[in-house]
Amino acid sequence: MKVYDDKHIKNVVFVGAHGSGKTTLAETMLFEAGLINRRGTVENKNTVSDHHDIEHERGTSVLATPLHTEWRNYKINIIDTPGLDDFIGEILSSIRVADSIVTVINARYGVEIGTEIMWNYIDRYNKPTLFVINQIDHPNANFDDSFKGIRSLVGSNAVKIQYPLVIDGAQCIVDVLKMKLYKFGPDGGKPEKLPIPDNQKELADQLHNELVEKAAENDMELLELFVEKGTLSEEELRKGIKLGMLNHELFPVFCVSALQDMGSGRLMGFIDNVAPAAADLKPEQSVEGKAVKPLPTEPTVLFVFKTEFLPNVGQITFFKVKSGELKANDKLVNARNGETETLNQLFIMDGKERRPVSKLSTGDIGASLKLKYTETNDTLHPEGHPVTIKPIQYPEARVRRAVAAVEKRDEEKMMEALKKLHSEDPTVVVSYSNELKQQILACQGELQLSVIKWSLENGYGVKANFSRPRIAYRETITRPATANYRHKKQSGGAGQFAQVHMKIEPWHQDMAEPEGFTIRGKEEVELPWGGKLVFYNCIVGGVIDLRFLPSIKKGILEVMESGPLTDSYIRDVRVMVYDGKMHPVDSNDIAFKIAGAHAFKAAFLNARPKLLEPIRNLNVKVPEDAVGQVMTDLQSRRAVILGIESADQYQMLRCTVPEAELYGYSTELRSLTQGKATFHASFSAFEPVPENIQEKIVKEKDQPVDA
Repeated sequence: MKVYDDKHIKNVVFVGAHGSGKTTLAETMLFEAGLINRRGTVENKNTVSDHHDIEHERGTSVLATPLHTEWRNYKINIIDTPGLDDFIGEILSSIRVADSIVTVINARYGVEIGTEIMWNYIDRYNKPTLFVINQIDHPNANFDDSFKGIRSLVGSNAVKIQYPLVIDGAQCIVDVLKMKLYKFGPDGGKPEKLPIPDNQKELADQLHNELVEKAAENDMELLELFVEKGTLSEEELRKGIKLGMLNHELFPVFCVSALQDMGSGRLMGFIDNVAPAAADLKPEQSVEGKAVKPLPTEPTVLFVFKTEFLPNVGQITFFKVKSGELKANDKLVNARNGETETLNQLFIMDGKERRPVSKLSTGDIGASLKLKYTETNDTLHPEGHPVTIKPIQYPEARVRRAVAAVEKRDEEKMMEALKKLHSEDPTVVVSYSNELKQQILACQGELQLSVIKWSLENGYGVKANFSRPRIAYRETITRPATANYRHKKQSGGAGQFAQVHMKIEPWHQDMAEPEGFTIRGKEEVELPWGGKLVFYNCIVGGVIDLRFLPSIKKGILEVMESGPLTDSYIRDVRVMVYDGKMHPVDSNDIAFKIAGAHAFKAAFLNARPKLLEPIRNLNVKVPEDAVGQVMTDLQSRRAVILGIESADQYQMLRCTVPEAELYGYSTELRSLTQGKATFHASFSAFEPVPENIQEKIVKEKDQPVDA
């Protein structure tokens, strides 16, 4: 395979709403360039891009798939991404390594919610972006409305390079950059190039002049030429457009029919001749503050943006060459762990096809097999040249489930599979909660959850139960109480004996010392889960040896790790141990620990125990027309609305809501707002649970958790 230099490699990622035609456009570009001799379709499950079993079953892209094509002495690396934001991890990793973003719009539906979500991420990364309005030949296509939607999204810097036209029943595209008309036959393919018809000349000239003005704005020299000549040559136009794209201030708009192979060749020509290459981008600042220059003469630096595990193949690691040149068998150091990796095999990936190469240059995207120590977001660099590329920042999870293998013997197998799924998509996060005693899986939504379940069953042969996670309640008390407990055990030899009397009270900051006791010692224990235990030695007359006090405290702390109401942590209690008995032979540490635990538990249950629940700060960004529905739903979840602020066409609702009420909120919010709303939740405080709800929680403690 031909090796391309950094100036002739273009990396584009296709993003857009579900059903916009990204996979079909990628397939058509590969066909148009001659890399495949027959176009597959999503319906027939034979496209180069959607090659995974899960994608065939669901009929849609689930994973980001790197492809490549070659067009007029340029190499175009394409990453086809899913259109659903449940798979935002796949999309973000692809955007991160792209030089330009191709945002595909379905002309039947215009700018959809999915498009808006993608744009928010693209805009954050400041990436050069062009728009492609697809399905222009569909009877319900509306190019003008689609273009208006793009302008609403990105502003007046969206400029038409093309617009569609039908002449005598034939689909045509007017190109105002080249000032040509492309006329297509019924089967698409190579168009006939014609002059722009007289009845379109005025409109084409107007759009051409708009394009010239926008291009000239991006460079002082071009602006002077424009003022002097009143126009720009095609070469000058291309320069201005590229600069505008690099500045994230010009967004070219094209039109195609991917299904009928209309306009894809012209789009590839623009990507080749105008869209920025890696060599055009500014040097990237590393974590250490170094400039990573996209030059082949620099030391070789790779950034790993994707990991995949395939049956009978193993781990495939996808990377972008950020600088330098990479050859097969090169040894590079992993910046995260210091381990040396040997890249024995280098590939260009086209879906499931691996095409071996001997070398990859700056800006190129490649893959290698079976790297031992490398994961997504890692940087590989030469020994003696340490550098770390800034990692991809993934959004926090919106959905949490407790997960457990159906068969206990599969638990380890399940965890190994989930670890691999996390490597493939870091938005899938698995952690064990010691407090909840559950394995918690966090992800982006119900669709992603269904794919995880499918992958476990079909890819790894593990059946798993997904259920509602327990809530990390806290237990405390609301009034004083006293209790005593005698522990006596006799069995042959030395026995066990201990008796402990104690009083417990609710603790709060700055409270006065307890009255009516002789305080001989005080210890404040900062509890790992928050709050305090304040432990007083109030023993008089030596009825309990000082050496047994730590054992009593240990027994109390053991109960506080698993409270009597819901097995939750206990907090904010003070204990006065004021009396007891011991035996000169049978008393020991174990006996006093047991007595202390039982006395504390009895006192706790008599001290009107109270459940505290975690409260979350919740910020919800809602379209104005959905505010009422969202507020009604929040109030049904015991939310307290703190304020509402305007944010463009959205309203920002600020509120607090019990964590227990947020189960299923992501799905419900999506349903209420057609996917237009977003939310962010963070811990606020623990607050008392209402009495009626506490009774219900305590009754349900020993019942199975609902799935």
